Amino acid sequence: MSRTQMYDLPSSRESFTALDSAKYIWKELGLPVEAPEFLSLPGEGLALPSSFKIGDLAQSTVAVSALAAALIYTLKIGSTLPRVTVFRRHAAVEFNSEKLYTIDGKSHHKLWGPIGGLHKTSDGYVRMHDSFPHHRNGALALLGLRATATRADAAEKMLEWKAQELEDTAISSGLVVTMLRSYEQWDAHPQSKAIPDVPISIKCIAAGPKGLRPGLLGESPKCLSGLRVLELSRVIAAPVAGKSLAAHGADVLWITSPDLPDLPALDRDLSRGKRTIQLNLNDANDKLKLLELASTADVFIQSYRPTSLAGRGISAADLAALNPRIIYANLSAYGPSGPWSERRGFDSLVQTCSGMNVSEAQHYGEGEPARPMPCQALDHGAGYLLATGILAALYRQVKLGGSYEVDVSLAGVMKYLRSLGQYPGRSGFECADLESTIDVSEYLETKPCEFGALTAVKHSASVEGCMPGWDVMPKSPGSDKPEWLD
Repeated sequence: MSRTQMYDLPSSRESFTALDSAKYIWKELGLPVEAPEFLSLPGEGLALPSSFKIGDLAQSTVAVSALAAALIYTLKIGSTLPRVTVFRRHAAVEFNSEKLYTIDGKSHHKLWGPIGGLHKTSDGYVRMHDSFPHHRNGALALLGLRATATRADAAEKMLEWKAQELEDTAISSGLVVTMLRSYEQWDAHPQSKAIPDVPISIKCIAAGPKGLRPGLLGESPKCLSGLRVLELSRVIAAPVAGKSLAAHGADVLWITSPDLPDLPALDRDLSRGKRTIQLNLNDANDKLKLLELASTADVFIQSYRPTSLAGRGISAADLAALNPRIIYANLSAYGPSGPWSERRGFDSLVQTCSGMNVSEAQHYGEGEPARPMPCQALDHGAGYLLATGILAALYRQVKLGGSYEVDVSLAGVMKYLRSLGQYPGRSGFECADLESTIDVSEYLETKPCEFGALTAVKHSASVEGCMPGWDVMPKSPGSDKPEWLD
């Protein structure tokens, strides 16, 4: 009997419920078949205004990450699985967490720069990502403009370009601009064909000991207490993975560079649960400290292009040679294969290049060329799936031994979300969006942090007897010592 038959799943993903999605991902990872019996996913109906089934993606991905944490807990203490519950509405709210926090009652929702977004070209449209100053200034320079130019100035210059030419030239210059494509255009593209059907990939990369590291064994207040995680990441997706592991008790050391700009509007939410250190990988002593930490880590999360770290001697193979228990987790835009495997990208750009924005606009029916989803669903989905893949790899390590590499991409999550089908016509938009904290007050908690009273979204998963949550609150980058807690 196949795993799909064993779970009695519909033959088409378009008929999946959120629980079906959770079961499907779980069985594809080869995890214990009885575990989803301990999942409870209350709630139904639309969660966010979109033709895409974001509510199903949110509830199922949060659920499998929490269930995987509960599974590791059973290995730590030798118990049966605790019950895991994820309410649909709460999960959808958490997919908007970076927009729904306040500090001392004031919102800090400013995720985009002044010139980014959708722009018309001579023969179509492109979307520019400009949250980082070097991307914004680079794009303006490419257009022949000064750093003080306005969005209107940029829009006028882009009309002189063809969409494909502008995308190609920007990418070759290390910038982040993508052409707006339809489903038909994307499906014919070579990168589309390189994206796997299952959004999580796990492979054993080296031999290593079986079992949990001794420091992980025994009773603990949370499922993942004692798990050591190094996180080299920016923006949303990979930070969500680290934040998810931290919610279940992992000791997450978030590493940033003192030479790169921070994104405080995002970091205030996504750094919850994490200690923060700064290391300059161009400095020999700092790189040595990173390798020292990695030698005793359980997990290494990174969201840079594969060759970026490999060129510094920090590839998966490098760390597996250093640490036979390492789980090396990659979060990329387009996956490790295909012509775009080295391309920079963000949620909004993957939506644009893959046909999602065009299809969303067509379903909405107001004649727009493109319509983005109401949240960064690919980012959040990828983050929870990366956390799930990490814990699935840890489970394999316990049973089989070895070091593992885990891959999740924004494009892989896009492909999976698209495979769930879309609500017909405009019917998916017949619910309210989440505009402010007033709309979601029952899902918020307030805790003091360095920057004031932080009111933010609580974690949407509950684990019976091991309640997730964040004890460490946001602080200035580099506030902590580069060492493990235990």
